[in-house]
Amino acid sequence: MTQTTSTTAPQQSRRVTLAMTGASGAPYGLRLLECLLAQQVEVHFMISKAALMVLATETEFALPDKTAPMARKLREQFGASEEQLKVYGREDWMAPVASGSGAPSAMVICPCSTGTLSAIATGASNNLIERAADVALKERRQLIVVPRETPLSSIHLQNMLTLSRAGVTVMPASPGYYHKPQSVSDMVDFMVARVLDHLGLEQTLVPRWGE
Repeated sequence: MTQTTSTTAPQQSRRVTLAMTGASGAPYGLRLLECLLAQQVEVHFMISKAALMVLATETEFALPDKTAPMARKLREQFGASEEQLKVYGREDWMAPVASGSGAPSAMVICPCSTGTLSAIATGASNNLIERAADVALKERRQLIVVPRETPLSSIHLQNMLTLSRAGVTVMPASPGYYHKPQSVSDMVDFMVARVLDHLGLEQTLVPRWGE
């Protein structure tokens, strides 16, 4: 993972909520965070308890469980300021993402566990990640989920269909191979590039088809 340093103020017009939950695929979420910060996007970040464990298992980048030290480590890693990267705990109900009057206009859950899919599809809102997704749905804002599971049960598929019908972009972590990836990082970048495309952000991670 390459450290990226921010040198200019974040784009106040571009604010994205990014959540990581407990599916395999933590490198996707970490790389997406890096790319968003590199583009000076203001990021509101949350991570589930299960995702912390997956992150420590799948990468060399472990995060502390407490919000304040987690925020410090992420800002140091990516050269982000407090204004650009905001980190919230699982029950921080006063966070802007918990309300339609304060939440960013776009949210990405990457990776998204099937448990989180189920909670969002049923409106559970048992923690801040689920509540933030519920806000995105009720406010008709952009919500992208990146599930990573196989095989998929009928329950998983039904939940994805429910979310798709509600306007959610369901983007399974299924990297393509037509760009001839040479490493795992190349495959991670493929999915991150697709998410950036849907957020309307420039990306040079992967050449577009036909280029």
